[in-house]
Amino acid sequence: MNIKHAQYMLTILQEGGITNAARKLYVSQPSLSQMVKQVENNLGAPIFNRSKDPLTLTYAGQRYMDAARQVLAIHENLKKEIEEINHEDHGKFRLGIPVQRGMQLLPCVLPVFFAKYPHVAIELTEYGSTETEKLLLDGKVDIACMTTIPRYEELQYILIENEELILLASKNTDLARRIPNGTPISILEAKNEHFISNKPGHSVRAIQDVLFASHNISPKLLIESASIEIEKKMAIACNAVMICPLGYIDKEGTIPSQAYMYPLKDVDSKRHCYACHRKDLYLTKYMRDFISILTEYGSKAL
Repeated sequence: MNIKHAQYMLTILQEGGITNAARKLYVSQPSLSQMVKQVENNLGAPIFNRSKDPLTLTYAGQRYMDAARQVLAIHENLKKEIEEINHEDHGKFRLGIPVQRGMQLLPCVLPVFFAKYPHVAIELTEYGSTETEKLLLDGKVDIACMTTIPRYEELQYILIENEELILLASKNTDLARRIPNGTPISILEAKNEHFISNKPGHSVRAIQDVLFASHNISPKLLIESASIEIEKKMAIACNAVMICPLGYIDKEGTIPSQAYMYPLKDVDSKRHCYACHRKDLYLTKYMRDFISILTEYGSKAL
């Protein structure tokens, strides 16, 4: 299997069509279409169902893409093995981490790592946990740190910290006037409050949506944000509430003096903070050490 062809075919699948893939790959659409025909001729079977938009895979196409991922993983692993043989203290890896999690962890982790590996570069990709997990599965990042549920057999999950969710409420809400600070509550107690919410694609938003649906409530969402820091300030300023990981509350900061915090007693979530990588990924020494530093210092930072 041609490595370049495999990469291009996977890009077509990820982008949903040849036009978008050609734009992303900086190649012409006719040349990419010709390459697809060449691959299909060599394979002896069509790979894409061209009658559908976005493109879908034939059964032969599914088998080809599975093999393509394996070939690219082998190719990438070999590059890393040779790199480690030649330079155990030189290299680069791709780290996927949500912005908020990066604000918490990276200031603690990176100084320790770079002191040990000053010649290793880290390429940072910052998306929500859901998108980060997709990038990890697709091989677009090497290591990820995110809040997720261990559900993919092909991924290795290393626990960094258990995550407890609370309901943060401005002291000016009806909820705060009715119920003492720190009381475990059901999400139903806040059904008439205005919510500041995570945007879709973030782990807290996924849990929030499940809570709302399971209790058959539809509170008003005043605003959606990708930043929990923004959400905390907006909840207080707008006399609203929000679902927030307890680890994101600075007990010495101003938030505890301006808001009440209620443990949510009806959250049945297995989402916690993990360091993750594909099981078929060859980990260089510096990548293994990065994960060790992340688990050691990350748990202290959260």
